[in-house]
Amino acid sequence: MTTTTFQVTGMTCEHCERAVTEEVTSIAAVTGVGVSAATGVLTVESVSPVDDAAVLAAVEEAGYSAVRA
Repeated sequence: MTTTTFQVTGMTCEHCERAVTEEVTSIAAVTGVGVSAATGVLTVESVSPVDDAAVLAAVEEAGYSAVRA
């Protein structure tokens, strides 16, 4: 199991958290996603390392921007 953390900007509410969770969950190998609008932290759990670019693209698709923490 691999855990990766990202800092997401622009999230302000539960809807934002759901949008990011939905997009990141669709990435192959991802088994869990934790998102906090209050802290801007996105935690991605996966069975194998996930390409950072895939996570960043998923966050962007949800309407936000992120960097690996």
